[in-house]
Amino acid sequence: MIAHKFIRLTAGVLACVFAIGWASVGAAYAQEADGSGLNAEGPDIAAESAVLMEASTGEVLYEKNPHKALPPASITKIMTLLLIYENQKAGKFGWDDMVQVSQHAASMGGSQVFLEPGEEQTAADLTKCIVIASANDAAVAMAEFIGQSEEGFVKMMNRRAKELGMEDTVFLNACGLDTSGHVSSAHDIAIMSRELIVNFPEIREYTTIWMDTITHKTRKGESEFGLTNTNKLIKWYSGATGLKTGSTGLAKYCVSATAERDGMELIAVIMAAPSNTERFQEAMKLLDYGFGSYEKVSLCQEGESCGNISVLKGNVDFVETKTAKSLWALVKKGDESAVTKEERLYESLTAPFEAGEKAGEAVYFVNGNEAGRVDIVSCSPAEKAGIDDNMRKILKSWVA
Repeated sequence: MIAHKFIRLTAGVLACVFAIGWASVGAAYAQEADGSGLNAEGPDIAAESAVLMEASTGEVLYEKNPHKALPPASITKIMTLLLIYENQKAGKFGWDDMVQVSQHAASMGGSQVFLEPGEEQTAADLTKCIVIASANDAAVAMAEFIGQSEEGFVKMMNRRAKELGMEDTVFLNACGLDTSGHVSSAHDIAIMSRELIVNFPEIREYTTIWMDTITHKTRKGESEFGLTNTNKLIKWYSGATGLKTGSTGLAKYCVSATAERDGMELIAVIMAAPSNTERFQEAMKLLDYGFGSYEKVSLCQEGESCGNISVLKGNVDFVETKTAKSLWALVKKGDESAVTKEERLYESLTAPFEAGEKAGEAVYFVNGNEAGRVDIVSCSPAEKAGIDDNMRKILKSWVA
């Protein structure tokens, strides 16, 4: 009992010391994040592999060995988190549901929150432990809860990876501990990071927490356990929103760092950096390059007027049209004139049709390259013309 309490006390003290240590180097990180060291092709990155992606468009702004398959360490947990959020949204479980920790989950080692076999925690608290503390035991507990076993969950992970086009990835566990053949790439990590933050922006409720606690409830009683965010950019980089760190002997030091400024969110993936400090410094270089060089511009907003279109055989002669959705693009800063637009409206629509009937497309270009297209749709319905409508049109033509 005394030894058990000592372990938890030691873990808490180490977390505090670690946090204080990071406070002393935070200023050094800030100095690195001033945009220096950039060249025409982007920053000079020493890590083995890297990708910078804009989240809303998925556009890649920088890459270095993007498809090199490498051990991903705890960045693996991005897929674990994606499946957790997708299954919760699908109604497979609730955040307040209790999850019982198995012997297998409690035995993970590495980054952990010292869950005990038989201990119960809510799905929400276990997810918080995964996000903030990169807890292997919590990740496997949730994997078993959703997939019936870790093996079953890993099958779900690989199936989802294939659906997302992650061709460089093979998952063999749910937490990222070194296992031969468990690999991913900077490109694939950017893809799953984007899928998570775009579809589940509420994850920021956890990814932006610096320190928090959970309460262990076991047969030995209750005890509080401190959580410290493994992503130090939350503390030291302006606009940081997440997302996940990872490090093992084989993987070295990795991070998928997300940050938002002026409505643009970037994803910077660093794999196999030489040191803990360098992974964050290099992520900041990528983020600075993206924010300093690009801006997100609106190509169109949902509901923008696109003029009228003639209606054949309808009770009206024409209907108004509009854009069906909003569309954004990235341009080099100061180069907004690079955006051009073509409206390709059909000659007419034939009644009957409902509001929202496709009436053409708006195609947008950046520097002559297609940046996206949006359907042009009818603002209102049109019914098939009746006798009265046809008589009205005949009379109108006579008067004209």
